[in-house]
Amino acid sequence: MCSGREEPTTLSVNSRVSSDVILPFMRIITLNVNGLRSAERKGFARWLARAEPWDVVCVQEIKCAECDVPRSLRAPRKSHASFHPAERKGYSGVALYAKRPHRVTAGFGHGEFDREGRFLQADFADVSVVSLYLPSGSSGPHRQASKYRFLDAFLPQLARLVDSGREVILCGDWNIAHQPIDLKNWRSNQKNSGFLPDERAWLTRVLEELGFVDVFRRVDSRAEQYTWWSNRGQAWKKNVGWRIDYQIATPGIATTAHAVAIYKNRRFSDHAPLMIDYDFELT
Repeated sequence: MCSGREEPTTLSVNSRVSSDVILPFMRIITLNVNGLRSAERKGFARWLARAEPWDVVCVQEIKCAECDVPRSLRAPRKSHASFHPAERKGYSGVALYAKRPHRVTAGFGHGEFDREGRFLQADFADVSVVSLYLPSGSSGPHRQASKYRFLDAFLPQLARLVDSGREVILCGDWNIAHQPIDLKNWRSNQKNSGFLPDERAWLTRVLEELGFVDVFRRVDSRAEQYTWWSNRGQAWKKNVGWRIDYQIATPGIATTAHAVAIYKNRRFSDHAPLMIDYDFELT
């Protein structure tokens, strides 16, 4: 391995300004790109330029080494770019674009999953933002077993993040739909990976026992708000989707979220960008 803004209707164009007073504001975007090179060919870099002003962009499943990242996505808008690719070529991997993080940490200290490029943490003065990609178990029992190993290994890491006393936002593809409202055909998916009882119970522990907050659901309680659609059939056209991409945060920062959007005007992958604005100044 080698070494002008476009606004969804749920985000206000004038988010930063009220009565001529500049307000603290932080925009975070997360997207599973299902291949960074593929997303670039579909216009992802151009869209990022129009989605300004963003502060942090988390991407998952980059499927390439850092040296193979398209030029337009190496440091969009002169951001600081961090990449944590998988050792296996064309597989997994996460990235994070931000403005002047103090420290970036790749991996969470677990060899099996750090080799797959699933965790990238950027620390700022008052908050940590993580680009996170949980394993999918949909390809067979061996991958579901890997997913369960990840859940067991990652729960202590989440507890450590809570115990750090910092505000934390974990952004990415969690590959779990938490509640029936989070997928179209929940009854027929109860025995399928992504909506298994044990997976959902694990996510409930994250939210209820550890105290994290599903930020999108705190702001938007509507049904049929999905972030992923199968490429089979007409899932996208019929909005037969799953909400498996999240921004999950500690309560203090979560309470500052004031606007959310799932961008669906254009498709860059089988997932859609999840955008959340916080009344918070990233320093």
